Amino acid sequence: MARYFEGLSKGVPNGGMAQFQEEMRQQLETSMHAELEKLLDTATGVDKEVSKKDFDGFKKLFHRFLQVKGPSVDWPKIHRPPEDSIQPYDKIAALPLPDNLADSLNKLVVVKLNGGLGTSMGCKGPKSLISVRNENTFLDLTVQQIEHLNKKYNTDVPLVLMNSFNTDEDTKKILQKYTHHRVKIHTFNQSRYPRINKESLLPVATDIGMTGDNADVWYPPGHGDIYASFYNSGLLDQLITEGKEYIFVSNIDNLGATVDLNILHHLVSQPNGKRCEFIMEVTDKTRADVKGGTLIQYDNKLRLLEIAQVPKAHVDEFKSVTKFKIFNTNNLWISLGAIKRLQEQNAMDMEIIVNPKTLDGGQNVIQLETAVGAAIKSFDNALGINVPRSRFLPVKTVSDLLLVMSNLYSLEAGSLTMSQKREFPTTPHVKLGSSFTKVQEYQTRFESIPDMLELDHLTVCVCSKVQEYQTRFESIPDMLELDHLTVCVCSKVQEYQTRFESIPDMLELDHLTVCVCSKVQEYQTRFESIPDMLELDHLTVCVCSKVQEYQTRFESIPDMLELDHLTVCVCSKVQEYQTRFESIPDMLEQDHLTVCVCVLRSRNTRRGSRASLICWSWIT
Repeated sequence: MARYFEGLSKGVPNGGMAQFQEEMRQQLETSMHAELEKLLDTATGVDKEVSKKDFDGFKKLFHRFLQVKGPSVDWPKIHRPPEDSIQPYDKIAALPLPDNLADSLNKLVVVKLNGGLGTSMGCKGPKSLISVRNENTFLDLTVQQIEHLNKKYNTDVPLVLMNSFNTDEDTKKILQKYTHHRVKIHTFNQSRYPRINKESLLPVATDIGMTGDNADVWYPPGHGDIYASFYNSGLLDQLITEGKEYIFVSNIDNLGATVDLNILHHLVSQPNGKRCEFIMEVTDKTRADVKGGTLIQYDNKLRLLEIAQVPKAHVDEFKSVTKFKIFNTNNLWISLGAIKRLQEQNAMDMEIIVNPKTLDGGQNVIQLETAVGAAIKSFDNALGINVPRSRFLPVKTVSDLLLVMSNLYSLEAGSLTMSQKREFPTTPHVKLGSSFTKVQEYQTRFESIPDMLELDHLTVCVCSKVQEYQTRFESIPDMLELDHLTVCVCSKVQEYQTRFESIPDMLELDHLTVCVCSKVQEYQTRFESIPDMLELDHLTVCVCSKVQEYQTRFESIPDMLELDHLTVCVCSKVQEYQTRFESIPDMLEQDHLTVCVCVLRSRNTRRGSRASLICWSWIT
């Protein structure tokens, strides 16, 4: 927001700057309120009443947005949380569970965040209705988990779905199938906020409707809206009246987020004066999680730090696995009474996330959002618990879907657990190419899921129009002992014999990748001399257009004494090697390097824009 005022305040004397900015804030807020009233005038009946509540919340958020003057955190004030503020799960699990577990379970409500659509995976409707295992959807598995608890312990744990206006109608239709299941299901809706014109900072919507020109001018304001929406729905008070004390909140696409009896017992067994009002489940970071939010100590409070809040100069430090070792799984245990208190005191404090978007017509807008975990600093005696990685099993992509559908996991009572036949607990690295982004495409490519019990790494890339999966794989290769498989198909493929005149000796081979993306000349034109491979474990070379002499690729051979894996892909006309690498990267500690260059890069390209042309990937 500060940048917006800076642009308007050019030429204003320094002495009047603060007054000018305050007048601008008041003017923008007054204009916003007037536009919202116009929108309300186009609504009637219940729609008008619901929209008024939504707009009251939006006004508060917009007011706070206008007050923001700079970064939300002062980096020198960030400290590691005290040791007792993040408990290891093993310590909590070591305590014996009481005989009266049913009493604890009857105080619990399971809440699933169900506002997202399945569009990122090529599906229409709510993401929770995508089939993930044995024809069971995310919602099916959730219902099965809770029903199992209720039957086993003779309890009444209800399920609450926080829908959005995008998912509410379809979800309510499908809920009829659970009528005879032993689980009560409630729903409430997230707020509906207007997207804001980036230039005028006024709503884009012209009326309260959601069709025609107004189809994409509204948005659900992030899962941090759960507190206000839950309270406004009346469901919060109803559950408290029924004797419920805590909610367990998680994303519905996180298949590892099941009710944990050890954490629940820890919550309800604390003395009344010291009861924990908020528990955030965290887990150890890997290189795949470096952008995930982490817990810090800030102003003597436990606080969630997201990458969007980090000053640019400290982003690398934030991504460090050595300094910030944990990240938020978004599995949260929260006191219902505390939510009610904070809402009525208007004391729920969450940082604002400004999310820029471009509408189909090209108009630039922003939407103001909040994250549910950011409220941790508002609750008393907040705590983090470092849980096993198995409690974080999100399905965000088709690659994730392949894993959870495979024999890596067994399914029992709606819960997925890693197969005991797998000798090590780590999850394989699976990367499917751009032709697998949609579930429908994925199903046409894989008729059956390959055996992954011993798999470490699988990459499948398809770079041209692909015929049926059967034309690629006549049968599924044996993967019991496989460490790494990469399949790249980048053009029409001739017979196998034209590629290999004879089969290379593979008795001692650990990894072989062959990618051919155009007509191949003789081997000699590729390598004038063989690089030193005494310590090399893995070498992949992909060439996707006419290749010049090897010398124009490598003026000197990089140090490979400690290198485990090197992949170099060039997909268009290549300039000199020097324009790609100003210096050789340090490879002493790296396990895997992939460099893909897929566009023509001219000599006068500005140094600052190289990242858009060269993709680096360190994989361990």
